[in-house]
Amino acid sequence: MSALTITGIDLAKTKFYLFNINEYGKPTEKLKLTRIQLLHWIAQKPQMTVAMEACSASHHWAREIKKLGHQVVLLPAQHVKVKAYQRRQKNDYNDAQATAEACQHGTIRPVPVKTLEQQDLQTFLKMRQLVSMERTQLINHVRGLLAEYGIVLNKGATELRQKLPELLENADNGLTDVMRALLHWQLIRLIALGDELEWYNSEQQKYVRHDPVCQRLLEIPGFGPLVSQAIKSWMGDGKQFNRGRDASAALGLVPRQFSTGGKQVLLGITKRGNHWVRSMLIYGLRAVLFRTGGKTDPLSVWVNRIREKRGFNRAVVALANKLLRIAWVIIARHEVYSPIMAKN
Repeated sequence: MSALTITGIDLAKTKFYLFNINEYGKPTEKLKLTRIQLLHWIAQKPQMTVAMEACSASHHWAREIKKLGHQVVLLPAQHVKVKAYQRRQKNDYNDAQATAEACQHGTIRPVPVKTLEQQDLQTFLKMRQLVSMERTQLINHVRGLLAEYGIVLNKGATELRQKLPELLENADNGLTDVMRALLHWQLIRLIALGDELEWYNSEQQKYVRHDPVCQRLLEIPGFGPLVSQAIKSWMGDGKQFNRGRDASAALGLVPRQFSTGGKQVLLGITKRGNHWVRSMLIYGLRAVLFRTGGKTDPLSVWVNRIREKRGFNRAVVALANKLLRIAWVIIARHEVYSPIMAKN
């Protein structure tokens, strides 16, 4: 970090705790401010570095503080609130001090400040995920309740949406009036959630069709509209990573190490980073691996060889690691996918 005063801020909804250290790492000030006072206090200070945890509302505050001419560093919370930085007992001032000291040491990769466009994209994906989860929960809930009445339905939204009206109209299936009323409202909810999910899918197709980054990502095997949009939302412009392997490590696709005495021991993947984005990538590439048998292109030959030696699941992870690195090249360097990129 540059030789500037560093202010660590422990964010909250209404009260903010600040801890200042000078360029030599010595504490100079600590104070508590309200939400209204925070920006006014920062605006009166000379240029400094403001460090915060990358948590709820941190990107909003980072954008506002940068407008005032200060440097902003967002640090992953899991790397700040650890014994290496947090001294004594846990309280808000100690959290702010730990954030400032972690920023000064400069050994933790900061989180890029999201633009409003990036936040809109992430919000869209989170809301779509919520609607999809609610619909799945509703389907499983209704199927389970119907089984208690001796009515067993197949899995899937289509099956339930088609069968529920028939069950409501059939007077000989043994359902009581109370159960019919309850099913009527669940059918309304199911239709509403299905229509809302269709709207999200339509908007997603529209976005991907007009976004040049997503269009380039779609050329990668296994990268459909959902995976391409999720990877772009998570990675941004990719400039926070020096190389593709850093992106794979940030998403938890590299092996965990437990090495000592010069002996290296590699375990399963770290599973760090965004769980949902990693899951979407893995699901997409599982479908790819199901269809690589008998293919002779370099990527298929490579991943089939791994599948024969290491098994299906490890081959999927290896493929995800490789293709995420390629996605980083496409995003950060503005290149176009070519099968030659995936040869080695």
